[in-house]
Amino acid sequence: MKGKNTEQWMAHEASHEWDVMMKKVAAFHHKHDFEANNGHDMGYRIALTVEELGEFAAAVTKGKPLEDCAEEMADVLLLLMGHAIAMEVDLKDAFEKKYAKIMQRPSRQGRLGLRVTEYTPDE
Repeated sequence: MKGKNTEQWMAHEASHEWDVMMKKVAAFHHKHDFEANNGHDMGYRIALTVEELGEFAAAVTKGKPLEDCAEEMADVLLLLMGHAIAMEVDLKDAFEKKYAKIMQRPSRQGRLGLRVTEYTPDE
């Protein structure tokens, strides 16, 4: 599940939409030299992700226009894709593996809504 770093994505010949998107995120990381400026520190990145999730939650709960909600979702997606670059994780491969797992799981009604999880109430 080894992924590419910023320079490898920059040199990669993108042939699929996902690769094109990842290469764009890598170009953003390259432009600002994230690797040399603490931008790949996962503690820092997780803090940014929490911040962006809060902004998305606020947009939803305050009833902001869908365009605002979509922009906040894009921020979260860009950060997750950047995490994959920072950690050199093949996010598409991880997605495919996780998707195969969750498609085999049953759904359960939780207190707040439907859950698809391995958790059982006995645990």
